[in-house]
Amino acid sequence: MRRYPIHLYTLLAGALAVVLAAALSLTVSAQTARAATGTVQAESYAAQSGVVLEATADAGGGQNAAYLANGDWMRFDNVDLGSASRLTVSARIAAAVGSGTVELRTASLTGPLLAVVQTSPTGGWQSWATRTTDVSTHPTGLQTVFAVLRSTAPEDFVNINWFSFVGEGDDPAPGWVPVDQNKWNAQLEQFRAMTPAAVPAGVVRVPEFNATCTYSHSKPDDPIVLPGLPGASHMHSFFGNKSTDAFSTTESLLASAPTSCTPAKDLSAYWIPTLYEGDKAVEPEGMIVYYGSRIDQPSATVPFPQGFRMIAGNAKAQAPTPAGSTGQFWCSGEGGEIGRSADGNWPVCAPKAHLTHQLVFPDCWDGKNLDSPDHKSHVAYTYDGKCSGAYPVAVPNVSFVFSYPTSGSAAGFRLASGMASSIHGDFFNAWDNAALGQRVKDCIMQKAKCNSAGTF
Repeated sequence: MRRYPIHLYTLLAGALAVVLAAALSLTVSAQTARAATGTVQAESYAAQSGVVLEATADAGGGQNAAYLANGDWMRFDNVDLGSASRLTVSARIAAAVGSGTVELRTASLTGPLLAVVQTSPTGGWQSWATRTTDVSTHPTGLQTVFAVLRSTAPEDFVNINWFSFVGEGDDPAPGWVPVDQNKWNAQLEQFRAMTPAAVPAGVVRVPEFNATCTYSHSKPDDPIVLPGLPGASHMHSFFGNKSTDAFSTTESLLASAPTSCTPAKDLSAYWIPTLYEGDKAVEPEGMIVYYGSRIDQPSATVPFPQGFRMIAGNAKAQAPTPAGSTGQFWCSGEGGEIGRSADGNWPVCAPKAHLTHQLVFPDCWDGKNLDSPDHKSHVAYTYDGKCSGAYPVAVPNVSFVFSYPTSGSAAGFRLASGMASSIHGDFFNAWDNAALGQRVKDCIMQKAKCNSAGTF
């Protein structure tokens, strides 16, 4: 008999209702997998057998397919396998016990074998690792892909958060923004020629520098997700470049000043969904944008190319965030958290403490694209201290830390994007190349803690 944690029985009941409804209608509504030649989230399946979903503790949030066993399967429609070039196939897995494989087949459950991904224990059901395999020959273009679970044991053996399909030499699909290799090579040449500053004795040996920003302005714009469409987004609170709006481009950001950040040579745009207490917008007191490293060898880090952009978090995630949830808001300052909102999703802070959050961005890059259709598929988080496979280039690990001048109450809050779980952030790089490069050289590569001025 399959064993599930108690908290999953509610999910199982919902899943059973969906299965029964599908059986009665004899149809399954098609759902397009979330990305082309990139990341396909496990919860984007069009059909399944034996699969339940749960909130994931993996970076980026969302849901994972939970407690999968031999014979379970998921179907993903419209997965773009690109051209006939070599394909790197990856699966994001977590497992407490047991081993097995994930067979990826095209067309049907017993169709041609695309790839086999090996699974093994990762340390727990929410301890995530990426397993990768290369495919030399495969169908091209849009395909129906089945993920079929295989194991010799009857027990659950793996959780899956996403799959990725990254081609080599493919023409960029809509939404992919290739890096200008000539400009990137020139930026790298300038960076490598820089001489690192001498690190004084007594400096904290942490690879880090930061930009300290104040709130700039609010607009219902998003130049990454909805470029050229003013008013089409939920409300955002912007930091950094004061010109940022729906029409912002790399060129417009670099040409615009001032910025609400220190240093002045950081003309990047940073934004998050606006927070509301009742019907009143509450803007952060400020934001510190940390640039650090989580890899084993920070000396391998290179700066971001100009025009690089990415998103952390998921605006569509609408799930409860009770006390102890991963990635939740917390109370910083004297007294800390003294209670929870009536719905349990927000902390209530002591009078001298303030509502705070930290968003952590991916730190491994594919080295090819400034952006991707979902604004995430060109980057990945390092989970083993290395950047490798389809994401071999280590870039600074960006994180936003922001705090609001409010303690909250039993009424809680709401974000412009919805529940607390929908918190997300956007980064559009427009640093001066020399200023960014010198900080990476001095602070990150030398494992030395620097301030906003880029000095020790």
